[in-house]
Amino acid sequence: MILICGIPSEPPVAAAVEAAEEAAVDHLVVNQRQVEEWSLDLTFEGDRLDGVLRGPDGKWEAGELCGAYLRPVEPRTLPEVGQPPDAGRLAAAEALSGGLLGWLEVAPIRVANRFGPSGSNMSKPYQAQLIAESGLLVPPTTVTNDPAEVRRFAAAHRRVIYKSVSSARSIVRELNGERAKDIDRVRHLPTQFQALIPGVDVRVHVVGPAVFATEVRSEAVDYRYAARDEKGVWMLPAELPPEVERRCLALSAALELPVCGIDLRRTPDGEWYCFEVNPSPAYSFYEDVGGQPIARALVEYLSGAAAEEDDDGAGDRELG
Repeated sequence: MILICGIPSEPPVAAAVEAAEEAAVDHLVVNQRQVEEWSLDLTFEGDRLDGVLRGPDGKWEAGELCGAYLRPVEPRTLPEVGQPPDAGRLAAAEALSGGLLGWLEVAPIRVANRFGPSGSNMSKPYQAQLIAESGLLVPPTTVTNDPAEVRRFAAAHRRVIYKSVSSARSIVRELNGERAKDIDRVRHLPTQFQALIPGVDVRVHVVGPAVFATEVRSEAVDYRYAARDEKGVWMLPAELPPEVERRCLALSAALELPVCGIDLRRTPDGEWYCFEVNPSPAYSFYEDVGGQPIARALVEYLSGAAAEEDDDGAGDRELG
């Protein structure tokens, strides 16, 4: 049995549930919005952490699970918790979320993805160092709140973009025009600036041993928000050069993120740059457009149906 935790109506979660149903894979869906209908009891037996998960339709022992897909939301944002938060419902939501994350951090099953390794994305500069170690190129970068440093960096590179330093979602913008005039505002918040790399975006989804690449063509600096800039987006399945695919798999393993979204850009000269690795990708967006069976691969990986030639243990752990 695989566990799927999150908001069932959210597209990536819904796609995973649908794929499990189509593949006839036994699965349990924990709806985070049912804050008062789920509970988790954890117990220790020697050096082994075990648990019993109870929900509106019964209870399940930890030993029944072989894999888990986690896409939880922050408990305080749940509508059922209320604004201002109801103390009892918030406590129940946090207990369920925290208990599941903690339990699955050490459970000897495949998890997409564990909380600890996902933390690399909370600092993009730190993650960039790990990316560089994989052999993929990283754009020239500076992180600063010094306007003079920004001006020096911009002068050294023909075009520059900026974005958040943390995992907080931000719109990637080019530093030009009116934005360049407001550069003194950077004093209030350290910001990441990078040389703009020309080329074509390629989003890669690694799912265990499987790799899915989607080529993205857009005139927008950040294609995710192309509509805001009245730009178009065209996407189609793509094939990676074998060496680039190998490096993506190696990066996934090094980060201990068996399921991840890797943002690449292929330059006109055939070089491959990597911007970041998303530990909880909205893969369904790319699946809907390109038709690649990412959700099916996720379910196969978590259920153990996907054969791995070189399993380095990133997805499977033994306790004790």
